[in-house]
Amino acid sequence: MIVFLIDADNLSMPAWIDEAFDKIKLVEGAISVRRAYGGAEKLKGLEDVLQRHAIRQFLNLSLTKNTTDVALAVDAMELACKTPLPKTIIIGSGDVDFLPLVVRLRERGIKTVCVSARNKMSKEAISAYDQVIYVGLDKATEDQVSSEVVSLSVSIPAVIPAKKVAVKKPAAKKVAVKAVPAKKIPVKKVVAKKSNTTPLVATVALILESVQSLSDGGWHSLSEVHKPLIDAKLIGKSAASTKVFKKFPHHFELMPEKQPNKVRYILPPKN
Repeated sequence: MIVFLIDADNLSMPAWIDEAFDKIKLVEGAISVRRAYGGAEKLKGLEDVLQRHAIRQFLNLSLTKNTTDVALAVDAMELACKTPLPKTIIIGSGDVDFLPLVVRLRERGIKTVCVSARNKMSKEAISAYDQVIYVGLDKATEDQVSSEVVSLSVSIPAVIPAKKVAVKKPAAKKVAVKAVPAKKIPVKKVVAKKSNTTPLVATVALILESVQSLSDGGWHSLSEVHKPLIDAKLIGKSAASTKVFKKFPHHFELMPEKQPNKVRYILPPKN
């Protein structure tokens, strides 16, 4: 028996849940027990995806403190005490609060898997699970950017030695041309400016990861998304955010056409 328990306050995007079901079925097989725990607003925002996957909803009590984690943990231990034991229990949350639960499930011989967005996965909890499945790409763009995601994870360590080699070269130049320090100073300034203003190669996945509010498919002001794009280094400080969205006309819509001030992510059609 495969059990999937979702913390809707943490795994809170419909696209993440769709992606989670696709990946779990490939790795573990059919999911027998499907439950989602959360407050009324969170569950309402996930209503369509929960109905689509026939996931039972467990509404949180209206208290001064959130009780979602405890409700999920109690049900997990109850299922773990049944006969026969579940083969795998999957926790849809990267919250470190579930670490004691994961340890107890593992002690009972149950395989534990975590499903989480990368930016919500607690580093302290990673080693406790038998497996961690990361989500964050919607179905429409997963095939398009899968190779880019792999190259991005590989390119980060690969760029570091390349930069070290570039740093060593000026040291050799200093020994050879010590008499012209004035010329070296402006050259170094130009390099520094380029490194500060050169953005990463933007992809649909990186845009959605840096501006998560776009995933709801609603209209958002360009002023709202501009700073997150700069922080993610997808655009330079002086660049217009419209440039990055115009690269993906099939995924993002700008309004109005001549002088746009709003943008929305075009959600993929439902199956």
